[in-house]
Amino acid sequence: MTDTIDPKTQTELEAAAFRRLVSHLRERTDVQNIDLMNLAGFCRNCLSNWYQDAANAQGLDLDKPAAREIVYGMPYAEWKAKHQTEATDEQKAAFENSHPGH
Repeated sequence: MTDTIDPKTQTELEAAAFRRLVSHLRERTDVQNIDLMNLAGFCRNCLSNWYQDAANAQGLDLDKPAAREIVYGMPYAEWKAKHQTEATDEQKAAFENSHPGH
């Protein structure tokens, strides 16, 4: 199927999927980044880092705070104050097991 999709359309579809993922993560403030890391191996911060890397590769000067605001929908410090909770000992142990030395 993908061989019948032209590159422009493929990019548009990928962009739409990305926007939907970001929207979903903005709505699911109950899901902490450590939960995402433990289950999926990436989190909102990873997504913002990938966005920043892509922008920089295109010659755009996008810094980490700006990339995080794109993903979080608000400044990172504001999101943390509103939604981030302290990780439990269980979450921390699971993170250490799945991402040693991270």
